[in-house]
Amino acid sequence: MGLRARLVQVVVAEDGMSTAEYAIGTIAAAAFGAVLYGVVTGDSIVNALTSIIDRALNTGV
Repeated sequence: MGLRARLVQVVVAEDGMSTAEYAIGTIAAAAFGAVLYGVVTGDSIVNALTSIIDRALNTGV
């Protein structure tokens, strides 16, 4: 195998994420979790879910 072919293989090979990519992925996941927690625990969402549950329980079937 020629030198050029080996260099191309090394540059193109993606065997896994590096430590920096893991760190960025972990930070992004934590940020998404924090935003999702803030949205779900916000007053408007809690009131909307309570209203939906109340209507579902008080329907006359």
